[in-house]
Amino acid sequence: MANTSDTVLVIGACGQLGSELTMELRSIYGEANVVAADIAPPKQADLRDSGPFEKVDVLDTNVLAEMYSKYKFKQIYHLAAVLSATGEKNPKFAWKLNMDGLFNVLDLALEHKVGRVYWPSSIACFGPSTPRQNTPQQTIMDPNTVYGISKQAGERWCEYYFQKYGLDVRSLRYPGLIGYKALPGGGTTDYAVDIYHKALEGETFECFLSEDTYLPMMYMPDALKATIDLMHAPAEQIKVRDSYNLSAMSFSPKEVAASIQKHIPDFEIVYKPDSRQQIADSWPQSIDDSAARQDWGWDPKYNLDVMTEDMLVNLKKMKEEHAV
Repeated sequence: MANTSDTVLVIGACGQLGSELTMELRSIYGEANVVAADIAPPKQADLRDSGPFEKVDVLDTNVLAEMYSKYKFKQIYHLAAVLSATGEKNPKFAWKLNMDGLFNVLDLALEHKVGRVYWPSSIACFGPSTPRQNTPQQTIMDPNTVYGISKQAGERWCEYYFQKYGLDVRSLRYPGLIGYKALPGGGTTDYAVDIYHKALEGETFECFLSEDTYLPMMYMPDALKATIDLMHAPAEQIKVRDSYNLSAMSFSPKEVAASIQKHIPDFEIVYKPDSRQQIADSWPQSIDDSAARQDWGWDPKYNLDVMTEDMLVNLKKMKEEHAV
């Protein structure tokens, strides 16, 4: 178990995962002890008002060093990245941000003896030759997006820093993440968030993937739990030092639409696959996460229908609050 009096830094705190993870960490460590950092200030009022925020470009090593001098953090959650679909528009910048940002964080942690570092990987690290059903923990990885290539390389470097220097770096290969508190940031699984917004607005949803495109997905509360459980597990339980496979459910756009129609019968969806279809077709359809279950007790709570109900209830509530 990590020391709950630690000071914690979250880089990329304003993103889809970072905004919710920061708030969860503040509830554990105390609001003043969790520093939110991002390249732009937070739009979310709760994130902005509940604890310290620092404007940080993860490519600027001087700013990172100044932050350490100011806060002396014992843990870093490094979430800043250019995601899959966005990365294909500017691959060299995506590589630079994703890789140099990781090196800067790992080197900072090493220099100042930061106790634990968290860095997220993704199912994007797999590729067309990877077994698509029940994808094993150890398998062929031939990613064909710059995001996936950077995640595969990042996994190797995280393991290297652990083996060579003893730095306690931990990682999860996230599936598509779905949450209602923040909009996604340019990934191939983004449709599974946007579809709920369109359904509540009474609009026909235009899906950029075909109706039977199965992808592994996870509801945000499960992703937060997995991340914190991994970071709080004793070091001797962490047997995988590149990145753990992580799974909760797999579904297609057709299935999520049917789940929504149980609550909103008039909801309509049309399919207009674009360049993201090719990315999705190279990714796994289901994941074997038995190593995470065995090593540190991973156990997801949400399936598709339970998630759909929770998403619609909470999005409706947020919509009503904004209308007041």
